[in-house]
Amino acid sequence: MEQGKLSVEDLACMIDHTELHIDASYSDIRKLCLETINYGFAAVAVHPVNVPLAARLLNGTQTKVAAVIGFPTGAYTIEGKVFETKDAINKGAREIDFVMNVGAFKAGNYSYVMDEMRAIKAAAGDVITKVILETCLLSDEEKVTACRMAKEVEVDFVKTSTGFGEKGATVEDVKLLRQTVGEDMGVKASGGIRTTQDALAMIGAGATRLGTSAGVAIIEGLRE
Repeated sequence: MEQGKLSVEDLACMIDHTELHIDASYSDIRKLCLETINYGFAAVAVHPVNVPLAARLLNGTQTKVAAVIGFPTGAYTIEGKVFETKDAINKGAREIDFVMNVGAFKAGNYSYVMDEMRAIKAAAGDVITKVILETCLLSDEEKVTACRMAKEVEVDFVKTSTGFGEKGATVEDVKLLRQTVGEDMGVKASGGIRTTQDALAMIGAGATRLGTSAGVAIIEGLRE
């Protein structure tokens, strides 16, 4: 995609500005939220413990708070993820990015994974849900299967990666996810998106949302 075809405002509205480092401080969250307000990003993505602060700082703005659930391994019980989801929403989250139980999925326990998706979707209610597949751990066939499951459950987005795996988003994976879910479901590319060129490539491949901690640099690169 050529830069001239996408405005700064349009690109900013596709970015989830993230701060998911294990040592993220309150000052880091404040900086994240101020940057988000200044640039008009779609959401901030934070750990559940930082949801109340982010919600207070973003009160009165159009930006949503996205909480990561079962992050980053996904190896939590369904009950734990459901509690985490409800608690985050009660404290101000308006988007939920949850990590699929990759171990259960790889073992072929698809009924468990479907139950997990349904339970989290139900717990979220009208709040936007994004299931993180951690595509670097899946074969192409498994990626297709996971996308079909998420679509059946009516999760709002399929998302490539946590950013903590061996590899982040790739253009090829985004294309495959988009091809599988069709045009009516969201596809979020996340992990390793650092430059304007990275962002535009992911959007060109079919991503409708980008997860990145480099949102400011990406927008400034589009302005150059």
